Amino acid sequence: MLLDSNIIIYACKPTYARVRAFLRGRSFAVSAVTKVEVLGYWRLSDEEYQRYETFFNALDIIHVSPQVIERAIALRRLRSIGLADAVIASTALIRKMPLITHNLQDFQWIQELEGGAIPCVRHIGELVVP
Repeated sequence: MLLDSNIIIYACKPTYARVRAFLRGRSFAVSAVTKVEVLGYWRLSDEEYQRYETFFNALDIIHVSPQVIERAIALRRLRSIGLADAVIASTALIRKMPLITHNLQDFQWIQELEGGAIPCVRHIGELVVP
């Protein structure tokens, strides 16, 4: 399963123990763009940075391939979608991985994710309410 940035952010906050419980004991990966998006946030404290970095060290980081780039370009030509979301969605599509996110509206228009992201989003959506 591929984690979106928001799931990592929730998992590292004390108020979202249910997200951590959902993730515990499962195997996950992230796009390299997710790592940049989370660790590159300019307002992170050193403590938060360390916490996120520790989390990322436990995950498989998927680097952006030429196929992911081509798929992200195709998605961005279809509709307005942020660069990071396009790369994350494309990574899930190319790797045929379910996308775990809380931001359903960012991805629900991508029909190919229907079988992977939508059911998972529904579950995560219920989990992230503190």
